[in-house]
Amino acid sequence: MELQALPSRIGQVRRIVSAQLRYWHLDPLIDRASLGVTELLSNVHRHARPDKTCTVEIELLLERLKVSVYDHDPRLPVVGDASPLATCGRGLAMVAAMSESWGAVPDGESGKVVWFTLPTPSATPAPAWDRRPRFTAAEPAGPRFTEVALVEHPAGEHRAEPAPARSAVPG
Repeated sequence: MELQALPSRIGQVRRIVSAQLRYWHLDPLIDRASLGVTELLSNVHRHARPDKTCTVEIELLLERLKVSVYDHDPRLPVVGDASPLATCGRGLAMVAAMSESWGAVPDGESGKVVWFTLPTPSATPAPAWDRRPRFTAAEPAGPRFTEVALVEHPAGEHRAEPAPARSAVPG
């Protein structure tokens, strides 16, 4: 979305980012993404020249969320070393501390993009009912044994069908 980085618009962009993350079921990222986009837009408002026009882009990549702010000022930001009593100068340090990674690169001849990434929450654990032992009846010619298997899905692996139960009991 393209906008003027004015204080009244920054709150609106925060609400839009929050709504998009809720739509993507990424609620745990809302606070950090909102903080990061607020800091980047505040920097555009405070420092960008010749104008305050910028574009905010949020991308859901494979295992991370990327938030980017493009503006028309070619000067790259610098992380400052704010004194303890300073009232500003900590924004990029906060973005660096709360994000997985961040950076700033020139964008064409007269602009730049400042971005940060957040790791997406790992796959949700299998529901409790899916972690209980599975019972299936074996079909041997002789005595009947019950097959039992505990199916655990490693973090990050999402299986459409459960693995078949296997037994070490001959029969």
